[in-house]
Amino acid sequence: MRTRVQAVLLMFGVLAVAAFAVPLLLFTASDRTQQLVLARSSDLDRFASLMDQAARTGDTSALTAEARRYTQLYGEPLVVTDTRRRPVVQTGGMRASDAEVARLIDAALRNQTAHPTGSLHPWSRGSRMFAEPAGTGTQVSGAVVLRASVRTAADDITWRWSAVLAGTALVALACTVLARAATRWVVSPLRRLDRAVGRLAAGLPPDHTRAGGPPELRQLATGFNRMAGAVTAALEQQRRLVADTSHQMRNPMAALRLRVDALSGHLPASADRTYQGVTTELERLETLLDDMLTLATAEHRAGELTVTDPLDAHCDAAEVALTQHRLWEPVARRAGVELTVAADPSAPAACTDRELAQITDVLVDNAIKYAGPGAHVELRCTTEGPHTVLTVTDDGPGLTPDEIQQATTRFWRSTRQNGTSGTGLGLAIAEQLLAGRGGRLELTPAHPQGLKARAVLPSGGAR
Repeated sequence: MRTRVQAVLLMFGVLAVAAFAVPLLLFTASDRTQQLVLARSSDLDRFASLMDQAARTGDTSALTAEARRYTQLYGEPLVVTDTRRRPVVQTGGMRASDAEVARLIDAALRNQTAHPTGSLHPWSRGSRMFAEPAGTGTQVSGAVVLRASVRTAADDITWRWSAVLAGTALVALACTVLARAATRWVVSPLRRLDRAVGRLAAGLPPDHTRAGGPPELRQLATGFNRMAGAVTAALEQQRRLVADTSHQMRNPMAALRLRVDALSGHLPASADRTYQGVTTELERLETLLDDMLTLATAEHRAGELTVTDPLDAHCDAAEVALTQHRLWEPVARRAGVELTVAADPSAPAACTDRELAQITDVLVDNAIKYAGPGAHVELRCTTEGPHTVLTVTDDGPGLTPDEIQQATTRFWRSTRQNGTSGTGLGLAIAEQLLAGRGGRLELTPAHPQGLKARAVLPSGGAR
């Protein structure tokens, strides 16, 4: 945003400077051109007066002497003729017989003045032709033609334009500095607000935003600070409630477990079924508490990583897959499930060993638990472009497309699996861990049957 705002301000500044500089440059060139025309017109008037005097007296010596001195002094040739187009004086190599000079003489003898049109510029070179009739009123006594050099005038225009452009550059530089200062004044509070919003969206305590900039932004920052305080307090209370409740229930849960275990030797045989039901529900409750704590931790960690660098960690995904296979293979064998593994030699992943192991545990545990005895579960670790993919595929009953859409919902379990232990939080935990590291969880049907779960993570070297 800062770049866009600064570009707009600079564009307006450039347009304003150009609107001032261009007319000034044109006026400077026109003014210097007018000075040249006025100066040479005055010289022509002088020679026209001398020619008129020579026509009356028949003495051309004064005209000839002054014309030659003029050419020697200024280097500009001229031609003076009488009414019959006969040259009275010719200097500097210019002749009355030259085509352009002859045309101007004819115009002057018709009592017409010829001055150059158009403004000079710094790149103007060569000369300009001037012509004026000699005589008084409508009585023409001769013609005067002058070839004036424009080099001096062009040099003057160059110097003036340089001064104008230098001033323009200074003004443009001042506009740039002012634009950067104004942009920083306006945008800096917005950037601070953006960082604070990012932390708030991640569930982290936002930095207190210092009020600055225009009055509207100061009012917005003050309102945001009040809102952020209220939202942060509510989120912290909610997080603490879940964590404290789960933690505080551990002690009475442990005491209840001891008391239930102590009853096992004192109950009649008729109470065995009830006792087994109590212990099963107790185990389910303990698992639920553990999963709730794990989910709360995963969500908090995912929030932290959204405002930091999620790629600041890496691990060998292949090594993690092989290690978890060794741990889960005896469990799968006892459940009547065949668990195999395949891993690329080098598969770096942008997460920690512990996080990837936890994700693998969730996916393998679900596959073994829900695929059923006699099923085959494959754990595979591969690299796909900039991503490392951990895939767990089973050939069990799988899930329907509608069930796949709900599979990561907290506490959701398929109605076909009511008799299986679980809390419905495993996939939600895995999804939060993957999202925190810039990854994703993909659930798709396997062919010809079963479920394929893909944990997709950025490769450890991807930046």
